[in-house]
Amino acid sequence: MQELVLVQLGRTVGDELEHRAVQAETRPEFEKRLAECGPLAYRVARGVLRNTADAEDVAQETLLRAYRRFDRLRDRSRFRAWLVRIAFRLALDRLRSGKRRELRDTLWSQPERQPPAPTAEDLAASNEFQAHLDTALAELPEKLRLVLLLAAMEGHTIDEIAGMLGISTGTVKSRIFYARRQLAEKLRCHANIIRKR
Repeated sequence: MQELVLVQLGRTVGDELEHRAVQAETRPEFEKRLAECGPLAYRVARGVLRNTADAEDVAQETLLRAYRRFDRLRDRSRFRAWLVRIAFRLALDRLRSGKRRELRDTLWSQPERQPPAPTAEDLAASNEFQAHLDTALAELPEKLRLVLLLAAMEGHTIDEIAGMLGISTGTVKSRIFYARRQLAEKLRCHANIIRKR
């Protein structure tokens, strides 16, 4: 019986079979590394996208790409940083395409965006602040939001973040500084509005 082998453009059947053999050899190592830091892909995507369903899709795509290209990763000790970069870039792509799609949909129909009416004063204040915090985080540039997420939410050190993102520690420090400053300014403005009521 003849076996059908799908071949990517530019590859011969021999190249494809060799590539599959290398993938089979590296699969146990990939699975081990994935068990250690697989959930990180979802957390990075969630930090960028702020949407659970989209983050799950991006995390799956990240893991699939990482598996397909694992044999090309020269320094296997940098798997975690490599996985973060893949997830971050895919999440940014998804975010940008979502913004374009939203703009296109908005041109067709102009929906009214009303916040939900609060039922009690305390609950309203809490919900309002949470919504403002989410908005303030979403308004941060992606690069600033990611380092803030990795430092504050995930508890990574500056050196670890620099290694994961492939940037200098000085860049990480400045991004964290600017992210915190911008977030504090947005929240300070909101607090002043509440005080004036």
